[in-house]
Amino acid sequence: MAKPKKLRKVILGVVIGIICSQFFFSAGNFCRPRIVRRSAKADKLESLEKFYTDEGRKNLLFAGVMTAKQYLDTRAKAIYDTWGKDVPGRTVIFSSENSTSEYLPLVALRGIDDSYPPQKKSFAMLKYMHDHFIDRYEWFLRADDDVYIRNNKLEEMLRGVDSRKPFFIGQTGRGTKEEKGHLSLDSDENFCMGGPGIIMSRETLKRIAPYIEECLRNLYTTHEDVEVGRCVRRFAGVSCTWNYEMQVIFYHNNSGETAFGGNLKHKEVHKAITLHPLKNPEHMYKLHTYMQGLKIQEALQQSILLHRDIATSMKQLGYRISSLGTANLTSNVSLFPVKKGQEAYLGDTGLLGTPVGITRYQPKKLEDVLEWELISKTLYSHRDLNPRRRIGSSIKEGLADVTREIMELINSFSKQRGRIIDFKEILYGYWRLDPLHGVDLILDLLLVYKKYRGHKMTVQVRRHAYVQQTFTGIFIREVPDPSSPDFVSSSNGEDKNILNQFINRLSNNLPPLLSFTQSDTNKKPSQINFLLPLSGRHTTFVRFLKMYEEVCIKNWESTTLYVILYRSIDSPHDYTLSKKLINQVNSRIKRTYRSDYRTHGSIVIIDGGKYNETFSRASALQKAVNTLSDSDLMLFIDVDIVFDQKFLGRVRKNTVKDRSVYFPIVYSLYSPKLLDIGIESYSKVDFSYFTENQTDSNRGFWRQFGFGIASMYKADYQALGGFDLSITGWGTEDVTFFDGVVQSHTRRIFRSVDPGLIHVFHEVKCNSDDLDLEQRNMCLGTKGSTLGSMETLQKIFEKYRKLFR
Repeated sequence: MAKPKKLRKVILGVVIGIICSQFFFSAGNFCRPRIVRRSAKADKLESLEKFYTDEGRKNLLFAGVMTAKQYLDTRAKAIYDTWGKDVPGRTVIFSSENSTSEYLPLVALRGIDDSYPPQKKSFAMLKYMHDHFIDRYEWFLRADDDVYIRNNKLEEMLRGVDSRKPFFIGQTGRGTKEEKGHLSLDSDENFCMGGPGIIMSRETLKRIAPYIEECLRNLYTTHEDVEVGRCVRRFAGVSCTWNYEMQVIFYHNNSGETAFGGNLKHKEVHKAITLHPLKNPEHMYKLHTYMQGLKIQEALQQSILLHRDIATSMKQLGYRISSLGTANLTSNVSLFPVKKGQEAYLGDTGLLGTPVGITRYQPKKLEDVLEWELISKTLYSHRDLNPRRRIGSSIKEGLADVTREIMELINSFSKQRGRIIDFKEILYGYWRLDPLHGVDLILDLLLVYKKYRGHKMTVQVRRHAYVQQTFTGIFIREVPDPSSPDFVSSSNGEDKNILNQFINRLSNNLPPLLSFTQSDTNKKPSQINFLLPLSGRHTTFVRFLKMYEEVCIKNWESTTLYVILYRSIDSPHDYTLSKKLINQVNSRIKRTYRSDYRTHGSIVIIDGGKYNETFSRASALQKAVNTLSDSDLMLFIDVDIVFDQKFLGRVRKNTVKDRSVYFPIVYSLYSPKLLDIGIESYSKVDFSYFTENQTDSNRGFWRQFGFGIASMYKADYQALGGFDLSITGWGTEDVTFFDGVVQSHTRRIFRSVDPGLIHVFHEVKCNSDDLDLEQRNMCLGTKGSTLGSMETLQKIFEKYRKLFR
C-alpha cells in the first residue's frame, strides 16, 4: 500500500507543478507588453479608403507615420498637407487609442497609449501594416512626425532596388559614446536610426511580422529603433545598410528645434532624401515650399532642353529658330499648335531653343555689345566711376546656386569612380547679363580632389566652368486673401478648402508686398501716425505741411501728424511761426471735415522742451511714441521728405504687427548748387518735379545706408527695445536701432527702394562740439556723399583743379 501512496503523491506534485508553471507563465505574459488584436469589425478600413482610391495610384510605398494624440493637429497635419499626399502609394498616420481626426487618414492603435519610449506603438504599427497592406505595396516606411520625405528622390532610389529581397534601409546607428556597451550590440551589429526614417522591403516585413510579439517580450533597451533593428536582424537576417551614402541621403540635422528654420540653400539639403528633425510645423511648410521650388526649376530646365532638342532637329530640316513658331511637321500638322497667349502655350522656342554657346547672343550694333564684369573678392565694373565695389547679395546668391549645381554635376558619377570633389572657392570669374536671354558666367574654381579607392590621395585642382542661365519668362502668382470666403473656417475649426489652407500658409511666408489682393481695398485702412521731430527750419516745414495737406488731408487718408516741436537758439522765431501754421491748418481741417477731422489728417503738437534742452531725434520721437497705444501704426519721418499717396499704401502693406518692420530705401537728391538748379526750385511741392529724373545718377541716388525713415507698430517698437535715448546730436540713433532689429530675430525687416519717397537736399552741419568722433565721421561722410555724384564732383575738380593744389 505504501508504494501506490507514494506514487500518487509524485503524480499529484507533478500536476500541481504543471498547473503552477502555467499560472506563472500566463501571469508573466500578462505583465509583458503585447499587441492586442483588433476584432474583425475594428479592422475594417472604410475610414482609410475615403482618403485613397486605387484608380491611378502607385503601389510602390506605404508610409506609416507614428505620432501622438497631442500632435495630430500640428505635426501630423503638416506632414499630410505637404509630402504625405504625394507619396507614390499612400500615407497613414498611426496614433494612440481613442485618437480621432476627420482630416487625416488615421489609425488609432487599440490598446496603445502615448507613453515614451514608443516601442509598443512602433511594433503595433508594423504589425498593422503587414496585416492589411503587405500584398499591396513593395516597400514600407516607418517615419516619425518630424521628418520630411522627398518623394521624387525616394521613388527614384526604390525603383532601382529589388523589393523581393530582404532590405533594411536607413541611416546606420551604433549608439552614442555613452551608450557603447549598453545596447547589447556586437561589433558587427547595427540598427537603422528612427529619426530620419526606416524603410523595409516587403520581404523583410513578411519575415518579422510573425515574431513581433516575441520581439516585444525580449527588449534589451528603451530605444525603439534599436529594438526594431534587433528584431529585423534576428528574424529577417539583415542589418541596416552600412553604406556611407546613407548618412547623407537620410539626413539628420543636429540643430534641434531650429533645424531647417533658416537658409535652406545647403548641399546637405539638396542631396538628402529624408530630412530630420522638423519640430516646428511651420518649418515643414517652409521646407516643402522650397522643395516645390526646386521641382519647378527642374521642370523649367527640362523644358529648355526639350526646346533645344526640337530646335536642333528642325534645323536639320532647314528651319531657322526664329520660324519654328509657324513650322509644320506635315501638312496641316503644326509643330506648335498652341500660340502665344493661350493656356497650353509651350514657350518661345526662339528664346528657349537657342543652343548653348558664349556667342549665342549676337549684337546688331556696337551699343548692344554686352560688357563683362570681373568677379574676385570684389566686383570690378566700368559702369561706375568707382570701378571697385562690393559684390551684391543677388550676385552672391546666384554664384552660390551655380557652384552648388556645378558640383552636383561633377560628382554625379563620383561613387562609381571612388572619388569626391569638393568646392573650395572662386578664384575669379566674369559675368554678363542679357535681359532677354539670361546670364553668362566664366568661373575659375579652386577644388579639392579626394580619391578614397585604390591609391588614396587629396590634392587641390583648378577648373574653368562656362555657365549659362537661361531666362524662361516672367510668372505671376495670385495668392488668395485669407479673409475671402474660400478661407472661412467651418464650425469645427477646419478649413473647408484644404488646398487654400496650404496656400494660406504659403502666403504667410511671402513678403507682405506680394500678398496684396483686391479684397484688401474693401478694408478700412490702418491709421498712420506720422512722427516728425522739428527744431527750427520753418521754411522747410511750410513745404512739408503743404505736401501733407495735398497728399493726406485732401485725399481723406486716415492719418495723424505728431510734430515734436523744439525751440531753436539759431532761429528763435521758427517755433512760434510753426505753431501758428499748425493751428491754422487744424482750423481749416476742422471746418472742412467736422467730426472726422481727428482721423483725417489732424495735427498734434508735442512740446519738445525749453531753449536749453539739447535736441535729440531719438528723445523727440520717444515723446511722441509715449502718447500712442500699442496697436498704433507709427511712421518716423523727417521734414526734408517728400512723399506721394502710393507710399502710404506701401507703409500699410509692408508693416505687419508682430511680424515685420518697414525700412524704405529713400531716393536722395544731390545739392542743387552743383547741378545749376536754383535752390528756390526745391521749395516746390509738385511730386512729379522731384521724380521726373529719378533714373539720372547725377541728380540723386538711392540711400542704401539710411535708416531714419521707418514704420512699425508701437508694440513692435517696444519689443525691439526702442531707440538709445543716450544719443544726442546728429545721427547714429537710426543705425543703432536698425542693428538691434537685425539681431533680434523676432521681427522681419522689409526693406526695398520706394519710388514714392524723396529726400530733398539740405546742408548737413557737423558741429564738432556737439558730436563724438564716431558721429562726426559719419556726419562728414554723409555730407560728402550727398553733395553730388562722382561724375559731377570729378567735373568740378577738373574745372577748378588749381584750387585743390
